[in-house]
Amino acid sequence: MKKGLYLFYVFFLVPVTNWAIDMDADAYGSVTDYLNGIYGIDDNAGLTAFPILNIPIGGRSEGMAGAYSAVADDVSFIEFNPAGSSMLTISELAFFHNNWIADAKIEALAYAAHFNNAGIGLSGKWLYMPFTQYGYFGDRLSKGYYSEAVAVLNGSYNLFPGYYFGGVSLGFNLKGAFRSVPDFAGITEIVTTGSGKEQSAASVMADVGLLTRFNLFKFYNSRDRNMSLALVARNFGPAALGDPLPAVAVAGISYSPIRPLLMSFDFSVPVNIQDFNLSEKPYWAAGLSVTAASFLSMRAGLLMKAGNIRAVIGSAVNLQYISLDVNYTLDLLTQIQPLNRVALGVRFDLGDNGRKSKSDLVDEHYLAGLDAYSKSNDAEARSMFEKALEINPNFEPALEALKSLDNYDQLNKRINEMRRLQY
Repeated sequence: MKKGLYLFYVFFLVPVTNWAIDMDADAYGSVTDYLNGIYGIDDNAGLTAFPILNIPIGGRSEGMAGAYSAVADDVSFIEFNPAGSSMLTISELAFFHNNWIADAKIEALAYAAHFNNAGIGLSGKWLYMPFTQYGYFGDRLSKGYYSEAVAVLNGSYNLFPGYYFGGVSLGFNLKGAFRSVPDFAGITEIVTTGSGKEQSAASVMADVGLLTRFNLFKFYNSRDRNMSLALVARNFGPAALGDPLPAVAVAGISYSPIRPLLMSFDFSVPVNIQDFNLSEKPYWAAGLSVTAASFLSMRAGLLMKAGNIRAVIGSAVNLQYISLDVNYTLDLLTQIQPLNRVALGVRFDLGDNGRKSKSDLVDEHYLAGLDAYSKSNDAEARSMFEKALEINPNFEPALEALKSLDNYDQLNKRINEMRRLQY
C-alpha cells in the first residue's frame, strides 16, 4: 500500500468512519446509497498526497460548492483561480475557520490587492487533527496531531482591459506544502522514534489560471460584466514521498442574467501525473448566489463527485468594511444534525486604492465633454475627452467621442473645400 494512502487511512479515514457509523440509515443513509448507486465509488480516490489541497477554506467559494473558478471575485479566489487577483474591485484581508469532519479543523488567512492591471495575493492554510493510537487491549500507545499546511504566493495581470471587455487575466500561484506526522506504533505496539518524521513530507507546486469577463444576454444596467469564463490547472508539481499531488484541470463559467442572481458551473478533471490511468473520475459543481438586500446574500451549491457528493448552503452579511460568511455543508461523510459542519469567514475591506475616485473623475470629464459637444463647443469637448483618457487610457467611450469629433472636423473640411471649388 502506498505511503500516502496508508497515512490518509490511519490519520483521516479511520476516525471519520468510526464517527460516522451512527448515521440515520433510514433517512440520510438511503439518500447517500441512492446517489452512490448513480455516481459509483472512485477506485482511485485517496491515492494523492496532501488532502488539505482538496478542502476549501470557506467563504463565498465554499457556499457555492467550489463552483468558483469563473466567479473569483473575493479573496477566496486564491484557491480556485489565481487569475482573480487582477480583477478584484477592492483589496481584502480575510480569516477563515472550517470545522471539517470528525475532529479535523482548518484555519486560514488570506490577503489580496489590486494595483492598476496587476494583482497580488498571499494565503496560508493549516489543517490539524488530534491522533491517539490505542493497542489491542485499549492501552494508549501514541498521541499527537496529524497536520498539514499550505502557503500560497499569488500574482496576476489583466491583459487587454477595456470599458466593454474586461480583458483576459493570467495568474500564477506558487505553493509550498508540509505534512507533519506524529510517531506511531506498528504491529508490535511499540512506538518507533522517528516513524512520524519518516512519513512527514514537503512539496512545491504551481497553479496557472485564465479568467475573462464580458457582457452577454444582460438584462440590467451595470458596468459589471455579467459573464465570466475560466480555465485553471491546479496543484501541478513533483510527487511527495512517491505519492502524486491532487492535480486537476478545471473549466468554469458564471452568468448573471439579472442583478441579484449569479449562477456558476465548474467541470474538473483530476490528473495523476505519475500514472494517468490512476486519475480520479471527472466531477462537476454548480453554485448559486442571490443578493437578497444590499447587506445580505444567500448561497447554495452542489458538488457531484464520486464518493463525495456535497451540498452546501450559506449566507453573508455585508457591512461597510467587513463581511461575515457562514456556510453549512452536508456530504457523504457526515450526518444530518444541527451545526454539523460549519465554516466561518471574516473579510475586511481594505479599500480600492483610489479606483472609484479615479473612475468618478473620468465620468465627470466625459459628461462635461458631452455637455460641451451638445453646445457646439468642440474645443472644450475635445479637451474634456482627452482629460478623461489621461486618467484612463482604456475608457473607450471617450475614444469613440474623439473619433466622432475627428470625423466631424474632416466632414467640415470636405464641405468647405467643395464650397471653394464651387465658387
